[in-house]
Amino acid sequence: MQVPAGATLAVLGRNGAGKSTLLRILATLLRPHAGEVTVLGERLPARAWAVRGRIGLLAHEPLLYRDLSGRENLGYHARLHGVPPARVEQVLDAVGMRERADEPVRQLSRGMVQRLAVGRTVLHCPSVLLLDEPLANLDPAATGLVAPLIGRDSGLTRVITSHDPRAALAEADLVLGLAGGRAAFVSAPDQVDPAAVERLYA
Repeated sequence: MQVPAGATLAVLGRNGAGKSTLLRILATLLRPHAGEVTVLGERLPARAWAVRGRIGLLAHEPLLYRDLSGRENLGYHARLHGVPPARVEQVLDAVGMRERADEPVRQLSRGMVQRLAVGRTVLHCPSVLLLDEPLANLDPAATGLVAPLIGRDSGLTRVITSHDPRAALAEADLVLGLAGGRAAFVSAPDQVDPAAVERLYA
């Protein structure tokens, strides 16, 4: 299968189906046992170094240091990617965290931590977003804040997983159903068989 530039692939399946593993392979964090994977025209894992800086990964874990503040965390990631400090402030504003940016991450609510994780994901202006349950712990107001950064209107190529198949289908240009680490189906969202989706979660 192939995901066109600027399109969104929704990956559906129950816990343990392989959704997070797939994202980790695409993020160059795991090596596939078989098959071929190409991201942004670069074959993995041989050319992983060429794409890592162009990928934004939002995983189950926020990938933030709990004893550092939000501003310190984003500043650290900015230095890793050669991003100017002004971008840190821009992202803090975008996720609504400027006022709490100097508090240690361990003191923040789960929703605030998720907003900072979204900020870390887009800080370096990636070309591809890998989003594992991206709206977890976010209330409607926070969801609205992050939508321009990681939602459909971002215009970025996205691979998303969601515990809510209906919401994922509404976001998708292409749908992959996973069961037991294998593709159960690949389809356009308006051609997905509801019974096939139900079988994924049975």
